[in-house]
Amino acid sequence: MTDTYFVAVDWGTSGFRLWVIGRDGSVLDSTTAPLGMSRLKRNDFDRVLEESLDKLGIAQDVPAIICGMAGAAQGWCEAPYLCAPTRLDALGEGAVSVRGATRNVHILPGVKQMAPANVMRGEETQIAGLLHAEPSFAGTVCLPGTHTKWVQVKDGAIQHFETCMTGEQFAFFSQTSVLSHSMILDGWSDNAFRSAVRLATQDPVAVPRRLFSIRADMLVRDQDSATARATLSGLLIGQELMSVVHYWRDQSVTLIGAPPLCEIYLMALDFLGVGGRSLDVETTTLAGLAAAFHIQTGTVHA
Repeated sequence: MTDTYFVAVDWGTSGFRLWVIGRDGSVLDSTTAPLGMSRLKRNDFDRVLEESLDKLGIAQDVPAIICGMAGAAQGWCEAPYLCAPTRLDALGEGAVSVRGATRNVHILPGVKQMAPANVMRGEETQIAGLLHAEPSFAGTVCLPGTHTKWVQVKDGAIQHFETCMTGEQFAFFSQTSVLSHSMILDGWSDNAFRSAVRLATQDPVAVPRRLFSIRADMLVRDQDSATARATLSGLLIGQELMSVVHYWRDQSVTLIGAPPLCEIYLMALDFLGVGGRSLDVETTTLAGLAAAFHIQTGTVHA
C-alpha cells in the first residue's frame, strides 16, 4: 500500500485491533485478532504485529503507534503512566519507542491517579479522540466495559477518575456463580432492567441480598433467563451509579464503548433523569491514536 502513512493499534488484554491509515487520514485496511497481552510473552508482540501487517502487505518502513496494555509492565514495552491531572495532548509526547522492534513502534502511556489510587490504559486515548473532535469539551465521560471508567475532563485534561468493576462482576455472577444456572439462555427485558435499577438506586444496600433472589425467582416463580440477566445487570449498574453520583448528578454524560453496553447505561441514566450520548468507540480510538502520532512525530494532522 503505497499511500500508507502509519499503523494504529489498540492492544488490549484479550485481543487487539489494528488499522492501516492513509496519508489523507482514511482507514485503508484493518484486522483484529484474539492475541491480547494475557496470551503473549514479551518477545511475541513483535512477531504478532509483523505477521498481521505482512498479511495486509504493509512494508516495514511504515511506523506504528500503539495504545493499551502493550504498554503495561507485563506487556511489550512499559510506557510509564502520566499522572492526573494530565493534558491529553501529552500522550504523544510521552510515547515510548520500542527498542529492537522490526519497525518504528511507539507505545502511548496510560494515566495514573495518586489519591485515590487508580490507573487506566487505553481509555485515555479514546478521551483524547473525543477532545480532538471537540477541543472545548468539559464534563463527564463514562467508558463502560469490564472495568468501567468515570472520568472528569476539563481544560483538555483528565482531572480525576474512578474505576468500577461492574463488567467483571456481571461476568462472574452470570457465568461462574450459582446465578449462572438462571441465565443459560440469552435474552433481555427492559422492564426487568428498569425495575432493578430502581431498586438499586433507591436502596443500594439491598443489592447483596437481592442478588440471590434472582436464582430463587427461577426456582419458585419460573422466572426466565431474559428477566434474570436484565435484573442482574440493573442491580449492578444501579449500584455502580450510586457509587459515583458526583460524576453524573446535574450533568450530561458522554459514553464511549460498545454500542449495546452504552445503550444499557443510557437507559439507566435516563431512569435517573440524566441526559447522555454515546460515541463510536472505534472512531474515538482512531482519532486519539492519530492525534498522538502527529504530536509524537511533529507532523501536521491530515
